[in-house]
Order: sequence, then C-alpha cells, then structure tokens
Amino acid sequence: MATFRKCPHCGEKLEQYRNPVPTVDVIIELDGSGIVLIQRKNPPYGWALPGGFVDYGESLEEAAVREAKEETSLGVTLVKQFHTYSDPKRDPRQHTITTVYMARATGEPKAADDAAGIGIFRKDNLPEEMAFDHREILRDYFISRRAT
Repeated sequence: MATFRKCPHCGEKLEQYRNPVPTVDVIIELDGSGIVLIQRKNPPYGWALPGGFVDYGESLEEAAVREAKEETSLGVTLVKQFHTYSDPKRDPRQHTITTVYMARATGEPKAADDAAGIGIFRKDNLPEEMAFDHREILRDYFISRRAT
C-alpha cells in the first residue's frame, strides 16, 4: 500500500510504502525444566516469549540473542529457526512479522529491560493471560516437539 508525499528538497511527488515491521521471539528451553516466559511491563500486557523489534543493521539471529539477554539476563544458544508468523492482527500496535527461534540456556533467568516478571512454564501450566499470538506459537512448538 503506497501513500504519497512531497520531497522536502525538490517538491516532487514521492511514493512511500507502509511495510510490516520485523520482530523476533525466542522459545528458550531452560535446562530441561521448561520454557522461559516474561511478564510484559508495557502494553500489551500479559505473558510472552522474550523478543522484540529487529534493529536496523542487525540480523534476525543477532536480534534474537540480544532480546533474550535483555529481557531474561540469559545468554542463549540458538538451536534453529522455528517458524514465521505474519497475521496482520498478531500485534495490536502495528503489523509485525515475527521469526521465532528455538534456543537453549542454562542459569537463573532474571526479569530485565521491559520484563516485569519472569517464569518457567511447561505445556500443562502456561499462564492464562498471554500477549500477542504467543499461545498459538507455543501450541505449534509443543506439537512439533511431540512429532520428533
């Protein structure tokens, strides 16, 4: 979808495109004890996978490692790219496309950055209030783990 604006220098009509914003989310498997989720400090509230926006000049993998560290205080090792989710309604703030990574970590997670809380969960005790489409992502993840 294009919109038009005037060039501030020459006044010529310029086409401007509105594109989805790239994000990453990380499913962190912690020492076989479960999956690390953060409780969001900012709207939209709820429990979520660690993740966030990809910075300009940053690869998806770099963003995933950075976001995991910023929100959980854990250094992670990415295992593989899991899936990409692109429903325009997945984030109520704007149209985002997220690439989800599976990762492993050891240690004690601590809530940091924009995480108000942190927890370790399994398939049978996921929190009720989850942000974005993260319940769907985790459902797909647990189905994929059963298949291997």
